[in-house]
Amino acid sequence: MKDTNTPVIEIRDLHKSFGDLEVLKGVDLVANRGAVVALIGSSGSGKSTLLRCANLLEDSQQGDIRFEGESIHWRGKDHNRHPADRAQVTRIRTNLSMVFQSFNLWAHMNILHNVMEAPVTVLGRDKAEVEQSARAYLEKVGIGDKCDVWPAQLSGGQQQRAAIARALCMEPKALLFDEPTSALDPELEQEVVKVIKDLASEGRTMIIVTHDMRLAADVADHVVFLHEGRIEEEGPPKAVFNKPKSERLRQFLSATAPA
Repeated sequence: MKDTNTPVIEIRDLHKSFGDLEVLKGVDLVANRGAVVALIGSSGSGKSTLLRCANLLEDSQQGDIRFEGESIHWRGKDHNRHPADRAQVTRIRTNLSMVFQSFNLWAHMNILHNVMEAPVTVLGRDKAEVEQSARAYLEKVGIGDKCDVWPAQLSGGQQQRAAIARALCMEPKALLFDEPTSALDPELEQEVVKVIKDLASEGRTMIIVTHDMRLAADVADHVVFLHEGRIEEEGPPKAVFNKPKSERLRQFLSATAPA
């Protein structure tokens, strides 16, 4: 049984480059069990890259990544560094469900089958049991009546809620959100924000990359401000948003404040 005090995700001294472009320059990040961590910062600061490294969708050149205390095994160095154990990567990734900006629903499947596909094919779970869970999660995110509908027939907000239901149906240890509301207009955005707030209130472990400062302030236990690949400032939402210490964070918050 896992120690409940062990972070679900722990990253130490993470470095990531794309060719000669260094995107992450020694980043530390901890997501404790039941905590919500919000990653904020301007475009190009490294937020989404950090999230993709956490989920092992991107290889990093240096640093330690741990899932529930278990370190990722690496082989090679620098740009030749890759995970050494593919089975470990698969096992860990199935416990870290990611919700993308662009929904990534399968167009050839109805919404119910979209939500069921991974638990059945990847985890090998019983189809009838998964269908029951999938219907419950679609109901949970407010689109239980859309099971037989195709993705193209849904609004953007409904598609993103379907994507969240799909992530939940994997029964993950943590949810990773990469700009979950940035592709939506304000009205549809609020549908998704409500779902995320509900999940936070349930004590789910989440890391959220977001441009929505209000969402970060409302749901996060810990806010991390990235600037040019480094953590410029971090702390509880009240401290980060109300009493920023760095001039760069003050400039960022001023630029992102509602008119």
